[in-house]
Amino acid sequence: MNVIIANKYRDALATLDIDIIKKLEGEFTVEEIIETFKNFFFQRMILDITALKDYKDIKTLQKLSLSLDMDRLILLLDGSSEVTNPEYLSDLISMRIYNFTMNIEGVMYLYNNPNSYRDVAQYHQLDTYHEPSYTVGGAPQTVEVYREANTTRIIGVKNVTDEAGATSLIYIMKKQLERNYSVVALELEKRDFMYFGDDNMYSIASNDLGNYISKYNSKDVILVDINNSNQAEALMQEIIYLVEPSKLKLNKLLARNPRVFEKYKNKKLVLNKSMLSSHDVLDFEYETNTKIFASLPPLYDQENSNSALDAFLVKLGFIRQGDETSEKKKGLFGLFQ
Repeated sequence: MNVIIANKYRDALATLDIDIIKKLEGEFTVEEIIETFKNFFFQRMILDITALKDYKDIKTLQKLSLSLDMDRLILLLDGSSEVTNPEYLSDLISMRIYNFTMNIEGVMYLYNNPNSYRDVAQYHQLDTYHEPSYTVGGAPQTVEVYREANTTRIIGVKNVTDEAGATSLIYIMKKQLERNYSVVALELEKRDFMYFGDDNMYSIASNDLGNYISKYNSKDVILVDINNSNQAEALMQEIIYLVEPSKLKLNKLLARNPRVFEKYKNKKLVLNKSMLSSHDVLDFEYETNTKIFASLPPLYDQENSNSALDAFLVKLGFIRQGDETSEKKKGLFGLFQ
């Protein structure tokens, strides 16, 4: 079921042939929208940007992106010069708002065919950054929004079940990717990276993440162990969500929140340390109403190469070990087999 928040374009949005669970009409502050929907489950939110007070100030969208799931948002722009200028659109992309359009036909297209970063990368300005500030509860806050330079790819990894293996997976991914790419790994709010004794792996505070992304924007890939940083999620181009599909870990997760998997629809949900067969994976998808991006078996972190991980990296869009370097020059996001 879907949510519509409409103002200027309420009549046009009323013609959409979709199921609606809640509809708001008028003009609302970003705080009102967040408070209304922060614990409200919906499939898509279609937001007429004129229904958002102060929408021409990009900080307003920044607040929204930090509190709601931007993968579920479809933003109908009003065509004004302030909203359609390249810098504004680039800022939207930096916040992982990829689904925006200026017409009702575009809304329906994005509803059925949501954008990924690749679809909007041409609008992303790669050579500047700024640091918008906003207020929460009367206290000033700062959110750093850095844009990747050149073709840097920023990938976050986050555990969904407890200890699903994000730290070790990043280490193994880094080792394998380094055969074709320059890679740096960042770990937030913990100090586990020190035990690997590996160069270019840094344990940092969440509020330093933007600075490190800017510092290493000449790298091909930045891998980030997100841990529990909500701010970090807003800065990632893409996020891999890890689930260890053991009975113990899953039951603990579902005991805390029986509907937890609803928030991971249309995300890169990966089974890690998994011994499930392909049939078991299908059963898992059916029972959780999710789509599994990949299933990884237990990986030995001392192996020089791993075919299962290699296939996973190819699915993410990286080239295989041994591919010609000339192929790499065709683009970091290309898929070569």
